[in-house]
Amino acid sequence: MVVGIWNAGAYRVPEYFPKKAFDNLPQQFKDLAAQFATARGIEGSGIQSDEYLKFLTEELKPYIDSLYPTAPDQKNTFIAGSSMGALLSIYAICEYPEVFGGAACLSTHWPGLFSHDNNPIPEAIFDYMKDNLPKAGNHKLYFDYGTESLDALYEPYQKQMDKILKSKGYTSKDWITKKFDGEGHNQMAWRKRLHIPMSFLLEG
Repeated sequence: MVVGIWNAGAYRVPEYFPKKAFDNLPQQFKDLAAQFATARGIEGSGIQSDEYLKFLTEELKPYIDSLYPTAPDQKNTFIAGSSMGALLSIYAICEYPEVFGGAACLSTHWPGLFSHDNNPIPEAIFDYMKDNLPKAGNHKLYFDYGTESLDALYEPYQKQMDKILKSKGYTSKDWITKKFDGEGHNQMAWRKRLHIPMSFLLEG
């Protein structure tokens, strides 16, 4: 069973950005984020990913499990997303490892912004991952990225994440990272390869 959750438009970034990584960013950057929110008409919204994950785990999932004949245990519960949704998905594994047994992260938007220059976000995210990513053994993780448009930014960041995964003991049995040459940052690209993470997560 697949439950698709529509994103909240202007609130998509505040809901999907890992809150505990954001808390470790320099204050100057937090101030810029507040200005960005004001420009988008969502002044004072703050980062809401912890509340969003609480909604998923304490409201939405129990509701779905009560209505349908699901297999509600951790080993049969997965989360998936693309871009900022992918960032939220790996954050969910860290925050709720007892709820989610795996994650599919397509074109993970590690930079948080659209540039490498003077960008403290990836370091904050990877520091959080080093401290909070569960060790291998109970989760299956899939990552990928293309080489065109926004995806062209991702390879060096994904390689950093891959090092963290190796340090936690992940191997090809419970983790895959794939590169798709010529593919960009769009729904058509993700649609073409979605079967790969789905097969990986659901096998065995």
